[in-house]
Amino acid sequence: QLHCCANRVEFLQGALRGTTARFITSLVLAFALSVFSGEHCGVVAGTSDMPAITSTVVVPAYKEQPNVRKLTERLFKALAEHDMDKTTELLYVDDNSQDGTVETVGELAAAGYNVRIIVRTTERGLSSAVMKGFAEGKGTALVCMDGDLQHPPEKAPLLLKELHQGADFVLGTRYGEGFAVDPDWPLYRVVISKGARLLARPLTPLSDPMSGFFGISRDAFSRGKNDISPVGFKIGLELFVKCSCTRTAEVQIFFAKREHGESKLTGKVMLYYLLHLAQLYQYQYPYLIPMVVVLAAVVLYYVALLLFAPAAVKTKDS
Repeated sequence: QLHCCANRVEFLQGALRGTTARFITSLVLAFALSVFSGEHCGVVAGTSDMPAITSTVVVPAYKEQPNVRKLTERLFKALAEHDMDKTTELLYVDDNSQDGTVETVGELAAAGYNVRIIVRTTERGLSSAVMKGFAEGKGTALVCMDGDLQHPPEKAPLLLKELHQGADFVLGTRYGEGFAVDPDWPLYRVVISKGARLLARPLTPLSDPMSGFFGISRDAFSRGKNDISPVGFKIGLELFVKCSCTRTAEVQIFFAKREHGESKLTGKVMLYYLLHLAQLYQYQYPYLIPMVVVLAAVVLYYVALLLFAPAAVKTKDS
């Protein structure tokens, strides 16, 4: 291709030394030559044999280096089985772990995996990491999954397929027909999960709104991203509510116990979740809280009448 381009440049340079008529004739001949010979200068065309990225899997990470290689290999093996490994990118968003995650991702990329990493040094937090990944991702189908291998990478292609088939929100759910949770999962985690699920029920029809394994279409994400408040750790619920998602799908998953690292579920996180729910209720039902306040005031008023009215009557009679 370079030889082809050099020949044509030399040809045109020679033409420039002639008359205007010869120059125009030379241009016409050069164009005809390229059309009929089938030759193309790759510099101009800029074409590539690599297929376009249509899907992005985002993994927020902090101190997850022991899981990175295994997660990446399992994910791309599953993608290859669905013929999606060439059109899907894996994007780690790391909160400056400095634990070797960057180096491991670099090795995987060098080995041919379509994986890259964004390292944040001025921001922290799961939800904002997901938002960063979705904003920077190249795909039209966006999936988020944890980096601790509790979410099965083998299910990610199924979530992506639902999005490509028209869903604007898809969920990896632990509940439903034949649902299962790792027997080693602590009982208190099961109880907390079910309680949190009930609290969110008025906000969504999804069977497992607490799941962090979810996906959203680029169109839906763009529709509501400016209203997102990346506070707390249930960004999936936030996106579902504020992006006004109506075409939903669910994929059954087995929720495993984390293989490495420590759980992020603490008392502080649970408090943030309750505050997050309050914000979402106010967003979804803006008149609900004022109505509750008014109702409470009315109830208190009548309770006060019942308690103090008899005493006032007795005082008046005496």
